[in-house]
Amino acid sequence: LVKKPKEPPSRNRRLEPHEEALLLDGCSKSSVTYLKPIITLALETAMRRGEILAIKWEDIYESLRTLRIPVTKNGHPRVIPLSGRALTTLLGTPRGNSEHVYEVSPNAFRLAWDRLRKRVGIKDLHFHDLRHEAISRFFEMGLSIPEVALISGHRDPRMLSRYTHLRAEKIHP
Repeated sequence: LVKKPKEPPSRNRRLEPHEEALLLDGCSKSSVTYLKPIITLALETAMRRGEILAIKWEDIYESLRTLRIPVTKNGHPRVIPLSGRALTTLLGTPRGNSEHVYEVSPNAFRLAWDRLRKRVGIKDLHFHDLRHEAISRFFEMGLSIPEVALISGHRDPRMLSRYTHLRAEKIHP
């Protein structure tokens, strides 16, 4: 007679049409140089914050236009295709002395993200919402469930559907 716990309510927050430009423009007014490329990668790849911060130079395969993510939340490594914008963003990042592309701690990034949101006046936007945005955009572009699952790393279509929040005006039959 034990009741199964309820699923936590899912967020369905997507960027409003002007918010991406607000965020990226706000990055230009910041001394924190890693914000803009990390936000761009999140929107282009649907990667989680931890996955982006863990990217190593050796995991970028420029000739194949792919990125290997050896450690993921679900424990299964994956290789994701990179759009031209994502590849340009990665390769445009100055190479430091570290094996990691972005030399920033999760907490330092979170603080910079919070300051950016406050500076540009965007409320109730979590960095993880950019993953929802990217996945929804992939479907709106016409990618199939297996293609989006390959990029996002979702192994269960039900979980993938929790990240999908389509806009009717973006779907053209």
